[in-house]
Amino acid sequence: MAEGSNGRRRFSDKWGKHELDVLAVLSSAFPQWLTSRQIAQRVKAYADSYGELADQAAKAAFAKQFQRDRAKLAAMGIAIESRQPEYSSKSEGQDFASYRLQLGDEPRIRLRFRPEDLPVLAAANYLARSMSMSSMPAHTQPAHASRTAPRVPQTPIPGLGLDSIAPGLGTQHIPENLVREVDSRRFAATVAVDGEHINVAYSDSDDLAMFVLEHPNSSVVSPPEAVAAFHRRLNAATQFQLADDSANPMSAKVRAHSIESAEPDEDEGSQSAKAHKKNAFQTGSEVDRRLRLMLFLSAHLGEEYSLPELAERFIGRPKNDDEMKKYVNTIHKDINTLTTVSDDGEMAGSQFFDIDWSLLDAEGIVSATNSLGLERLAGISPQYMSMLTASVNYLAHAQLLPEDQREQARDLYGRLVKYVAPGETPWLSLTGYELEPRCFDAVKLAIKDHALLNMEYRDGSGRVMRRLVAPSKIYVDEGVYYAAMWTDVEQYAPDDLKPLVRKDMTLNKETGEPRIWQVLRVARIEEASVVTPTKPLDIPKVSVSDLRKWIIDTATPAVFITDQPHLDFIKTLADADVEPCGEGEKVHLFVQSDSWFVAFCIAHARHIIAVAPETLRTMMIARAERELSLSDQVIETEREQ
Repeated sequence: MAEGSNGRRRFSDKWGKHELDVLAVLSSAFPQWLTSRQIAQRVKAYADSYGELADQAAKAAFAKQFQRDRAKLAAMGIAIESRQPEYSSKSEGQDFASYRLQLGDEPRIRLRFRPEDLPVLAAANYLARSMSMSSMPAHTQPAHASRTAPRVPQTPIPGLGLDSIAPGLGTQHIPENLVREVDSRRFAATVAVDGEHINVAYSDSDDLAMFVLEHPNSSVVSPPEAVAAFHRRLNAATQFQLADDSANPMSAKVRAHSIESAEPDEDEGSQSAKAHKKNAFQTGSEVDRRLRLMLFLSAHLGEEYSLPELAERFIGRPKNDDEMKKYVNTIHKDINTLTTVSDDGEMAGSQFFDIDWSLLDAEGIVSATNSLGLERLAGISPQYMSMLTASVNYLAHAQLLPEDQREQARDLYGRLVKYVAPGETPWLSLTGYELEPRCFDAVKLAIKDHALLNMEYRDGSGRVMRRLVAPSKIYVDEGVYYAAMWTDVEQYAPDDLKPLVRKDMTLNKETGEPRIWQVLRVARIEEASVVTPTKPLDIPKVSVSDLRKWIIDTATPAVFITDQPHLDFIKTLADADVEPCGEGEKVHLFVQSDSWFVAFCIAHARHIIAVAPETLRTMMIARAERELSLSDQVIETEREQ
């Protein structure tokens, strides 16, 4: 690092800091628009290479390099917007585009986070930035959004500003299961559920259809391709034939396994979206680290931070003293880079700050001032805050984080929601990961207090029932909440509630004794209240594996026939039996929930041609016709609004 005649530090462009130079130039000029020629003249790296852009070759080279640098900044969350000036014309030799930072009209939100918030905040940031649906009102969304594109926003949300108020965010580890589940759902659609709009990320159209059918009173709203794909499945389901339910003793057993990538629907195109790399939004590059450090210092002008503290926040916790020295040296070099100027002292270069050099040299403490207005990038935009808050709320109520982090997410949500206007927090969901249902807390409280539960629920056929039970445990199977209920509770029930006791007398095929257990999907519980038992409960322990066996033992045999063999969705069915049948296959399985089987067959109706028994086939046709009518009503309502 050389010193100029005026004592100011000069920069070397060997490490390729075009992005920071561009950012400095545009920030110092804001809110003015700069033309391509002005940018080329003010950014030293461009000026040295392309001069005054006197010929077409120089213009083409500049355009290529500038768009590359612009894309790098956009990928980090700093957007550069463009426009075409009215005075531009080829004949006059003027530029056809001008540029400036995209800062938005609303001020950024700044708040302080606790160290224990960072793991949850990093996970929520990953989820928020992976969802293509923004919190903008529906009428501002593009009319024909393509589902063939990755869900990563094409217009980046300036989320990098979060690093400026949450230093160390980029060093956090994101749980692998969260990354895997988010990345496997390449598309997003807006689904109306009981009048609320939810942004749903899903893997393919079968996956989306299953989500809609498992949530009563819901329908796909947008994009049009998703609506059309859902309608095709409903129409196909109305044509289901009755299958022969006889079994072939030579049928092949199917073992359940997770599918890495689902078969794309015919409307999703052949282009596959690239999966995000592990920790895709966790920063790590040299330029990116300097950007985060730059925004952090911009948001905390005049405050003092030691080099070891900055090293731990922006590089990570060192393993030993030698590694700490290495990290400190790296941060010191970053500070030097962020305070350099160009060789002639006139171009903007990257002199983002004035640093108290005597304090830095004597005590290793960084205190920055004069940030070229870059503090405008520090903090969270209101739009991104709403999506981040929704992501924190979702992670607090879905089985994607460890329980301790879910508790932390609930606490963090209570603080974030204060910065979001009522009604502006979007709802979002990942298919297959059910949020804690409405009556989840009541069931959980009854288990914790060893109490009874007076519940109204829908059984597998959709009938509304009321029952007094003693919940024993809640467990999650394939992203769905189930509760194990002990039904032999008459001796514990108050006299006025004893008529609600119905002991389950289903026989255990192994012992011949009544099962007495009821396994119920928690989402089917419509209402629930905790009831104090007349004496302490004495409920036998039961394992989840035994409960799963019982579900199979008490299930109803069902059949469906496909139009072709070796379909991936069949492999997701545990303990299903498959036999050849014409050009396709006949699948035999045991169904515990009639409504689940109805939803499953409709969701995969493009490959299912016949089902059995007749009672379930009738239910499928009736459900498909009802969904078609409901979907038409929702679409008409959306148009009127």
